[in-house]
Amino acid sequence: MREPDLDSLRLLVGVAASGSLSRAAQAAGVSQQAASARMAALERDLGVALLTRTSHGTSPTEAGAIVVEWATELLAAVDRFSSATAALRAPASGSLRVAASMTISEHLAPAWLTALRAAEPGVRIELTAANSVGVVEAVRGGAADLGFIETPDLPSGLPHRTIATDELVVVVGPRHPWARRRSGVTAAELAAAPLVVRESGSGTRLALERALAEAGLAPVEPALALSTTSAIRSTVAAGAGPAALSILAVRDQLAQGTLVQVRVLDLRVIRPLTAIWSGGATPTSSAAAHLLRLATR
Repeated sequence: MREPDLDSLRLLVGVAASGSLSRAAQAAGVSQQAASARMAALERDLGVALLTRTSHGTSPTEAGAIVVEWATELLAAVDRFSSATAALRAPASGSLRVAASMTISEHLAPAWLTALRAAEPGVRIELTAANSVGVVEAVRGGAADLGFIETPDLPSGLPHRTIATDELVVVVGPRHPWARRRSGVTAAELAAAPLVVRESGSGTRLALERALAEAGLAPVEPALALSTTSAIRSTVAAGAGPAALSILAVRDQLAQGTLVQVRVLDLRVIRPLTAIWSGGATPTSSAAAHLLRLATR
């Protein structure tokens, strides 16, 4: 088997995120015909079917969702390598190391960092995505100057500030039986359903488990545990089972119809989004303090 082409993997991740081969092709700057040919070649190289085309768009197969998860991790590592080597070539007036949990790193941090870059173009910025436990470890260990987490359990011994709140919503694929349940489901039904969840240490998973526990319920064993939100979205869209994800992470898919929101009658999961750092009452780095102000706005 040949090593997969990185551009083809980026295109695959784009298809999974957008639910459309044509939109992913447009974002990548290639024709739909060329994108289709790349996906066919990638499927041949890997020896598995990666995508399913339906009237709702294009979504990964069950095997494709797993490949998307692996590809996302690989491409993130490639991007970090490229950023690090670029930093060696171009001296900067300062640096800022940021660690953020997945929802924040994917849906909020890009706008904050763009604004910071515009205000302080000489600062070299490095963003690492991890689950909330990993972010706390990075700040405690000095690997990150500023962290952003989305767990209801706030770390002891670290200064912190709540910057916003976030709501988890239950979503299913269009063909799942719950997609037709206009009356919604109960919290007990949600706890009894094998869910597609994030890995242990994720703030998203902990927030749901904590909310169910407060309602006197314990979730059954998950159907799947995946390490990225994009992999969960794709897997759920393909029909694997329900998931509880941040509304920030599923707005586009809900609008496109590749995911359907299910109302939970007697449970609402609201969690804080929190900035953490080490040291005093405010971050010691001026760039970190500036980013904290941008995030709080």
